[in-house]
This record gives sequence, structure tokens and C-alpha cells, in this order.
Amino acid sequence: MTQKTIKNQYEVELNEHIIKLCHKVELPLHYNYKGPKIYTNYQRIALIILYIRSKKSLIDFLQEFCETKWVSWLGLKEIPSKSVLNNWTKLFGLDFIRNLLSIQVKNETPSIMAIDATGIDSWKRSRHYEKRIRDFGHKDHVPYAKADILIDTDTRIIHDWVLRIKPRHDTLGATTIFQRFKQKNILILADRGYDSEPLHKEVVKQGNLLFAPVRNHKKNPGGYNRKRCAKGNDLYAKRNTVESVMHSIKSIKPELRSKLHYLKKREMGWTVIFYNIKKMININNIANLIFEYYFKNLFWI
Repeated sequence: MTQKTIKNQYEVELNEHIIKLCHKVELPLHYNYKGPKIYTNYQRIALIILYIRSKKSLIDFLQEFCETKWVSWLGLKEIPSKSVLNNWTKLFGLDFIRNLLSIQVKNETPSIMAIDATGIDSWKRSRHYEKRIRDFGHKDHVPYAKADILIDTDTRIIHDWVLRIKPRHDTLGATTIFQRFKQKNILILADRGYDSEPLHKEVVKQGNLLFAPVRNHKKNPGGYNRKRCAKGNDLYAKRNTVESVMHSIKSIKPELRSKLHYLKKREMGWTVIFYNIKKMININNIANLIFEYYFKNLFWI
């Protein structure tokens, strides 16, 4: 008897998480636009996330995409062109991406969180020729964007982020994050760049507590919260978790390829969405292994 069907023995967990996320956000199958409805919104979001994961240009991604099984897994009727995929990145705005993020972390209950900022290259240029230009006396430098992220130190899931196109002080991005943060009774760990009494007051007003080491040149810091931080905190070592998350984000997105400022922010947003999906898949796999281990032990006992 000959086999007529091919069974995929590996579960596509990324595809499963994308479908669940689209269902939770109650995304319509099609928007009420005129014209042929060749692609669904689920297919659009899946292709954008796969493009972010590929770390390649649009042309290279689409040339290799047609050789993968994702064409059949997504049920595509046609392979989109470069311009079509580029238009999809403009279709979903920043508010929609933040809504996806809020759905992702809705059931999370962190107790200790950490915040940090880093620079991300916002224009892809050759480092070799950039050094050659500097050697000839040209002082031009690579422009970079400033990204702030807020994570759960236990699960390493990103709960919020801010991207500013130009370098700005750490407290500006943190203030934006804390003003829209809705959870209460959480200890937030930060480095010395967040040593600011107004920032402490903003966090306390939201029902949380911020710990940031006082700068060395301040022997007798002013402000009630800064004096509290001068005494130290035994849990401060957990702040290092946010550094590893930053490294993971930069490994996914070494530089921002978009040219327009609002597309750079969306590109960063999709990177955060993909990172959280990847992290949730790992957490689920670990939980399943632990369950199987205890189940087998109990069964044999």
C-alpha cells in the first residue's frame, strides 16, 4: 500500500501562537476594503513576523520563502511581492502592535521587573568604510535610535517598550512607560541612569516602587526615594536579566532597516512581538517537560 498523504510530525508552534494571538485580539479575516481578498490578515501578520525573524531584506526573504513549507502551512494562494509585503508593514499601525503586546502579557503577574535602555543602529552602513572615512578626518557617525524596554525578571517577557529616533535621556522613555503601566505592587529595578526623584514619584503614584542606585557623586542625595535607594537592595542582582534580553533583541534585530521614523517604531514593535512569542514557546516547552517528568515518576511509584 502506497502512502498518499504526508504527515508533518513536528508541530509548528510559531504558527500556533500567531493564530491564537490573532484570535485573542479578535482580528477580522479581511478588512472591509474593495478589491480581491487574496490574503487574510492572519497571513499578513504571519509573514511580517517571519520577515522579522529572517533578518534579511524583503527581496532575499521572499526569494527563499517560496522554498519553505510555510506557503502550505499558511494556505497562501499567491506569493506576495516586495511592494505588497512592504505595504503590509504600513497597514498595521503602532496602536495595533501595542494592542497585540497588551494581549500577550494580559495574564502575566510579575512581582519584580527591570527596565533598561540601549542604542540600536537606525541606518545600515558598512563598519569598514565608516572607519575608513573617519581615518580621513570625516567625523560623521552612524545614527542610532534609543530603545527602552520593561521586562519581567522571572519569565523575561517584555511588557512594554519605547523607541525614540534620536538619543534621549533614559528617564524620558521610562516616564512614558510608567505613565501607561497598569499593574500595581511591583518592584522595578533600574541602573544609575534612572536615578531621578521625579521618576521615583511617578512610579509611586502608579502604585509601584522603583529602585535605582544613587550616582557616586551624590554622597547625601536629596529626596525621600533617593535616600531609600542609597541603602541598597538585596534583589538588585536580578536587574542583570534585562541585559540578556537586550542582547536577544539585538540578535533578532541588529539594525532597523526602515527609513521612515514611524516605520522604525513599528519594526521595533514587531520584533518585540516575535521575541515574546519565542519566549512563551520556550516557557511552554519547559513546563511540558516538568509535567512529563513528574507524571512519569508518580506513575512508576
